[in-house]
Amino acid sequence: MLKKTLAGLAVAVLLLGPSTVLVGMGGMVSLTTQSYCLAPNAGLVGEVPDSLTATTANGATVTLNRTQLTHARTVLLVGMETEGVTRDGLLIALMAGLTESSLRMLANTGTYPESATFPNDGDGGDHDSLGIFQMRPAAGWGTVADLMDPDYQAAAFFGGPTGPNRGSPRGLLDIPGWESLPLGAAAQAVEVSAFPDRYANYEPVARAILAALTTSAGDAPTSGSGAGEVPETSHVVFPLPEGTWSYTSSFGPRTDPITGEPRFHAGSDFAAPAGTTIVAAADGVVRFAGMNGSTGTITIEHTVDGQKLTTVYLHMYADGINVTSGQVVTAGQPIGQVGSSGHSTGPHLHFEVRPGAAADAAIDPMPWLGEQGADQVEDPGPAAGLCLAA
Repeated sequence: MLKKTLAGLAVAVLLLGPSTVLVGMGGMVSLTTQSYCLAPNAGLVGEVPDSLTATTANGATVTLNRTQLTHARTVLLVGMETEGVTRDGLLIALMAGLTESSLRMLANTGTYPESATFPNDGDGGDHDSLGIFQMRPAAGWGTVADLMDPDYQAAAFFGGPTGPNRGSPRGLLDIPGWESLPLGAAAQAVEVSAFPDRYANYEPVARAILAALTTSAGDAPTSGSGAGEVPETSHVVFPLPEGTWSYTSSFGPRTDPITGEPRFHAGSDFAAPAGTTIVAAADGVVRFAGMNGSTGTITIEHTVDGQKLTTVYLHMYADGINVTSGQVVTAGQPIGQVGSSGHSTGPHLHFEVRPGAAADAAIDPMPWLGEQGADQVEDPGPAAGLCLAA
């Protein structure tokens, strides 16, 4: 059913022109479905290693143990469940935790003897500060019991409408324009430290932690354009959640909507609200994730039916790219959010399918999705897990 419907739609697009196809395909196509779910953050935070060694910006070597990395994992999980926290937001939180406590849950027995009765990684003794982010009960961050809870501290650091302090003291999301600040400055805006320049020193270590922990569970990340065997994909999914998108431009020759000149369109365009979740179309390894010029770009290498194949996702904003090069991803895993960067007239996903590598010739994605029996995932909403429709 899917294959026939997509093929028919492709013919209609060619005959009528892309400007006539502005209806969400959720109402036109009966996509095949399976009944299973991916839990929140599945495939995003992997196993905690026993240790990790990284180098700070000033050249010092830092080795973190499993306990410290477990606290880092808690921070990441809380951040991923908090609407508005981007990948940079996660880095900022890790930088703050590294600077303030070396990612340790610190008691303060001199000021708060009762803090020793809670699980802790030692006694900090810095004035009246507690925990991973060295928050002060006297400043209104929470009670001693609150601040000896790693989940509470992480939630307080991120703040925002769902944060425990409702903006006072201010968490990261409560800082106007935090997204445009240097990462170290954003950490200082939350911590209000007497030593504001310390945080930037830990950015390389925070990035190393993020790379180590944000892998598919049970899979080790690979790196480089040719590294690592890419496993055969288990199934194929549509790259946007059901009911969130409209099919606006097809594969093939067209008039460029910006220049008005004839131009070959190497993919299919799907209009969707900015911030809509983009998911990996199949199991694979991310080969590029970042800004390609002014265009947010992700390329993922797959093995489909025993053959190498690459999918390409365009027009995310920089903070809407949620994977890194070398990361192993699974079909249906969130990889980014819809944006309008680069050569674009509005928020949409430009999706390409290229048998072989990213530099090889593209094919029409719509018939390929139909031939593969692509499932559509349900709209996960902010910070939710992904479920395939039952």
